[in-house]
Amino acid sequence: MLGELITSKTRLRLMIKFFISQANRGYLNGLASEMGESTNAIRKELNHLYGAGYLKKVKSDNKVEYKANTKHPLFSVLRKVVLKHLGLEDMVETILGRMGNVKEIILVGDYAKGIDSGKIEVFLIGENLDMEYIAQLEDKIEKLIKRKVSFYLANKFLSDQQNIVLFKEKSQ
Repeated sequence: MLGELITSKTRLRLMIKFFISQANRGYLNGLASEMGESTNAIRKELNHLYGAGYLKKVKSDNKVEYKANTKHPLFSVLRKVVLKHLGLEDMVETILGRMGNVKEIILVGDYAKGIDSGKIEVFLIGENLDMEYIAQLEDKIEKLIKRKVSFYLANKFLSDQQNIVLFKEKSQ
């Protein structure tokens, strides 16, 4: 979907990196090695995104780090488009539509770090979650979003790793 609109694969990967989570940051050489691209290709796309105001530069030690500009008027729209492109929005709707006991849906692993690796890992936090149904759901969602999906079930989630809460039940 987004690949047809943004023809530069490098730019698309950078948008996923920075707009899936506002906590994600990166510097030129680190992004180049992470994405397996030349520093010139990364520099060109960072300059485009920075010039459009979508990214901010932050000086850290002797490096210039880039991060999403959360004050940009299109930040929330771009984030939503990236989540839709990855299929995460559809996945959340499917889970919530069929499983009423889900308290939280938490994205972990590569996608939480903004790396489009093709494998989405999600923790489902809730009570009495149906493992058989979730296994069927994995297959359906994989066909829908064309990415490998792994669900992990838990009653609680404690982590010191980077993760993204896609849904959290509102307290009453």
